[in-house]
Amino acid sequence: MTETTTANTEKTTEKEKIEVNIIIISDSAGETAFNNAQAAAVQFPGAEINYRRYPFITDQKKLNKTLDEIEQYPNLVIVYSLVDEKLQLPIIKYAREHKAKYIDILSPIIEAISQTTHLKPEGLVGANHQLTTKYFNRISAMEFAVMYDDGKDPRGFLEADVVLLGVSRTSKTPLSLLLANKGLKVANLPLVPQTHIPKEIYEIDPKKIIGLTNDPKVLNRIRRQRMISYGMDPDTTYSNMDSINEELESAMALYKKLGCFVINVAERSIEETAALIMNHLGYEED
Repeated sequence: MTETTTANTEKTTEKEKIEVNIIIISDSAGETAFNNAQAAAVQFPGAEINYRRYPFITDQKKLNKTLDEIEQYPNLVIVYSLVDEKLQLPIIKYAREHKAKYIDILSPIIEAISQTTHLKPEGLVGANHQLTTKYFNRISAMEFAVMYDDGKDPRGFLEADVVLLGVSRTSKTPLSLLLANKGLKVANLPLVPQTHIPKEIYEIDPKKIIGLTNDPKVLNRIRRQRMISYGMDPDTTYSNMDSINEELESAMALYKKLGCFVINVAERSIEETAALIMNHLGYEED
């Protein structure tokens, strides 16, 4: 399972932006490596940082598949958190062959503690996670979010704890994964002009539905940057202000019809938006 998040930076011109793909490989959920990578990346506002997460890489087969997949991305920085040294070596070899930078999160700390205590590490994968019901619920929720991302299967809407609706680039997928990490089963549906809304949406308790919106100018900037990052013309219908206004108005009309909770994600972090959703649904943060 791969989770991809893009951090679009502010206050730099489009030409100055440099794409960096931070590959996070972990034998557990990858939170430690991800948090460290994020903390470092905020120091580089001139870069467009893409976080590509590969959690639960516990054997050579999964690792090989991951290394094959990341070959398509430029400017790689590989951050890994793996207990098994046999899985670390192929990453180091791959990074050197592809002239990619690599950072081992765990080994230096484990070695330092081992030298200080004169104890040998146990080599337990995911030892910092208690294998409680809550933990397994989170894993199940992550799988659910991936399965029902982008309206892939309308049946997911009826099983979800929360359903996110929104036009393109309103952070539906990153929000789904963040909420899933808190144990919520999340399905999301992109609102595309002139498309049919699945009947299941009208069968859900409106309280479970979250309508995401954005400011037109902010959405225009995000979409233009997105097109540029793909090497495409930024001036298309997708980023046209009239089209964006029509999309947002259509989405707001649907939200009003459904009677759902609406959040404007403009200039909000996904963490802040997730907190608003959790509060609305009556869930407490861990």
